Amino acid sequence: MKKRRIYWKIIFSLAIILVVITFTPLVINKGKIEPKLLSMPYTLWISILITIGLVVLTYIGGKVHLQNNEERKKTDVDV
Repeated sequence: MKKRRIYWKIIFSLAIILVVITFTPLVINKGKIEPKLLSMPYTLWISILITIGLVVLTYIGGKVHLQNNEERKKTDVDV
């Protein structure tokens, strides 16, 4: 139970960091279009990568949170 709580906090922290990075000059840099990837400018493909990261974190977080709820239900029934 404690491990899952730590995992949840790590996932939550990573998601917040990704959201904050999205609005920093690291991603939104005035006039920067290089390097290009598959003819897409820098801002577009880095945003796509951040979005994929958020989707993966959401999936993992959902699995961890769901397992926490199942454990709570089992302990409630046992009591």
